[in-house]
Amino acid sequence: MKFLLRSLVTCLFTTGLISGVAWADDSQFTVNPGTSGAVDPAHQKVNPDWKLVWSDEFDGSSLDTSKWTIDVDDKGGGNGELQYYTDRPENVRVENGNLVITATKEDYTGPDGKKRKYTSGKLTTKGHADWKYGRMEARIKMPKGQGMWPAFWMMPTDSKYGGWAKSGELDIVEVIGQRPNIAYGTIHYHDGWPRNRHTGDKITLPSGDLSDDYHVYAVEWEEGVIRWYLDGNLYETQTKWDTVSAPFPAPFDQNFFIILNFAVGGAWPGKPDNTTQFPQQMLVDYVRVYQPDPSATPAAASTAPASTPATTATNTPAGTP
Repeated sequence: MKFLLRSLVTCLFTTGLISGVAWADDSQFTVNPGTSGAVDPAHQKVNPDWKLVWSDEFDGSSLDTSKWTIDVDDKGGGNGELQYYTDRPENVRVENGNLVITATKEDYTGPDGKKRKYTSGKLTTKGHADWKYGRMEARIKMPKGQGMWPAFWMMPTDSKYGGWAKSGELDIVEVIGQRPNIAYGTIHYHDGWPRNRHTGDKITLPSGDLSDDYHVYAVEWEEGVIRWYLDGNLYETQTKWDTVSAPFPAPFDQNFFIILNFAVGGAWPGKPDNTTQFPQQMLVDYVRVYQPDPSATPAAASTAPASTPATTATNTPAGTP
């Protein structure tokens, strides 16, 4: 989810200078033959040498506001999304052991007087918790349908190398509702828009889709390497990125915070249509963060194959939920 200079991007969308994004062509996320779903035996389950350092199991009756902030935002993420993010229980609540983020079609006027046709929810750990390196995982049941865009991702706390994407962005998973059997993992880096770059890959379920049941989405982020997993299956490894502001492994060598959001519309998924059902829900069973235990003996490195980043794009407009 590409975060950005919202005023600039909103202006460009308004004037018609941006009409789409590089994401629109799904072919750029083709998985290399023989690598999709490769099981990494050292990491398919949490490495025993890593310890749980933070979690939210969503077992209570209300959101733990010592861990999360709910964003209230009408700007559409700077990428043409259609939702108004609210802090109402209709859009964000804890219920039956889940964080429930609900997207609703309604005529809504926010506290700033802005009007939107859809509402949804976005939460972040910014100001509460952030991490440099670790395994970040969440168990999520995804929504589906034209125009749905749920995501579990991370942004830099201090943006020490400059504005997006000089300081990086780490997308643990994004799902496009009209392709609900595909999970995408991506990083954004290099320079400010429009000189930013992104590299990513995807994994496709052999049957069914990601809205049928809960699935575990994870990255393992260590110095100089990031690995992506779906249900313990390694499907992507990245070891090459850069920023114009500092040498490698920057920008992915600083603290990042977690974001959960459910966008409606936008340049990648497009608008909902008459086939899209509302309300839709993104159900999050838990979010957990693990880091290596410094007192433990490091586990042997995995020898499982990993997919190679499929694409470097250089002209993707900024701002996603």
